[in-house]
Amino acid sequence: MILIKGGTLVTAERSFPGDLFLCGERIERIFSESQREEEERFLSSLPEKAETLDARGKLIFPGFIDAHTHFDLHVAGTVTCDDFASGTRAALSGGTTSIVDFGTQYKGETLEEGFHNWQKKAAVGASCDYGFHMSITDWNERTRADCRRMMEEGLSTFKLYMAYDIQLSDETIFEILVRLRELGGITGVHCESSGLIAALQKELAKDPKKRRSVSSHYLSRPDDAEAEAINRLLYLADMAHAPVIDVHLTCEKGLNEIRAARRRGQTVFAETCPQYLTQTRELYDLPGFEGAKYVISPPLREKSDQEALWKALREKEIQTVSTDHCAFTRKQKELGLEDFRKIPGGMPGVETRGELIYSEGVAKGRISRERMCAVLSENPAKLYGLYPKKGVLQEGSDADIVILNPERRKTISIKNQVSKCDYAPLEGMEVQGVIEEVYLRGTLSAREGKVLSEGRGQYLKRKPFEPVL
Repeated sequence: MILIKGGTLVTAERSFPGDLFLCGERIERIFSESQREEEERFLSSLPEKAETLDARGKLIFPGFIDAHTHFDLHVAGTVTCDDFASGTRAALSGGTTSIVDFGTQYKGETLEEGFHNWQKKAAVGASCDYGFHMSITDWNERTRADCRRMMEEGLSTFKLYMAYDIQLSDETIFEILVRLRELGGITGVHCESSGLIAALQKELAKDPKKRRSVSSHYLSRPDDAEAEAINRLLYLADMAHAPVIDVHLTCEKGLNEIRAARRRGQTVFAETCPQYLTQTRELYDLPGFEGAKYVISPPLREKSDQEALWKALREKEIQTVSTDHCAFTRKQKELGLEDFRKIPGGMPGVETRGELIYSEGVAKGRISRERMCAVLSENPAKLYGLYPKKGVLQEGSDADIVILNPERRKTISIKNQVSKCDYAPLEGMEVQGVIEEVYLRGTLSAREGKVLSEGRGQYLKRKPFEPVL
């Protein structure tokens, strides 16, 4: 039994001084300041004294949920450097107590085979709780039937690609949206116009200098390519009468397409990522091959896009902030030394997200701490079928707790990074607001960025989609 006493409890609706009483893996009682006498009576009735943690001056959040990670993913001729063991340790160290990773049905596989493959990957020992989305790449009658089987397994969310070699046709996307609507599932979609990108890449690659230039990655994937694909997806979803999630939204043009769909009455959810809120496309112009560290898809955008995303977060137009953690080492990035098209796209971020959003968002007045709780915890819990087990400080919910000291500062560095990646994208950046302790289901599991308890992660069987945001 643990009593976290004297902190400020943060929910999506309000913050208030209060105490949390944890018993086993659950939050058993929450006491506000007006309930002191009731709290004293309760504590005196216990058969033994609870361990007490003094949280005065600290902010108490529900455990963060990252619903966009890629651990042990075979892609671009290589494999992400973080597997489930290292990736979930990194997540836990930064306050993320639950992740939802993107499992993939590779061509020729059934959805069920893809699901079991990802179960085996997670069996190496996850240190935070975990679930899966399934990326559909091979649509046929067996896959259509497997969608129901996935729902029965507690896998209620899927992913579709409009780019890469696993992209689907508009016809197939429409059929899948209809099928998932029937079953109570929902899909997140990677929106980029593959045809436009291919044409731009082909033109840039004609020039040997541009072919070896990291900045060609950005030039070949403009915001128009993202906005066009979002527009196309949303009209398909409108015809299918299906809700959708636009994952890793990067730009104002794409945001405007979502706004237009919502004005038509559509249900559209939007996710963005910390990198799009804190970094800009100038990083691709770094000398030598340094810019390759920041090659992601869609790419980093302009400062004006950053400002638009922060405003949209504040005004509740963007529902979640996930990381798209997809880490590659410097050596892996060098696969594209001679051709920008071969640079593996992705970078780490799962362990810095919480402190980054507090520092750049809350501490700088861009969003409230309640909004931070909504986009990192409560909204993803609701959107991905985990609420109220996860994502909320509520009696009966899992005791996933993040204790953040808003006055402390730290510097992000590879020296104390948990991820296996051999660089920190935000190296040298000072953040205000340090996560001091993380509890996973009532057990102190990380302190000061160091994981204390490994391998306790459990599979999360999730509920069907409910439009409750």
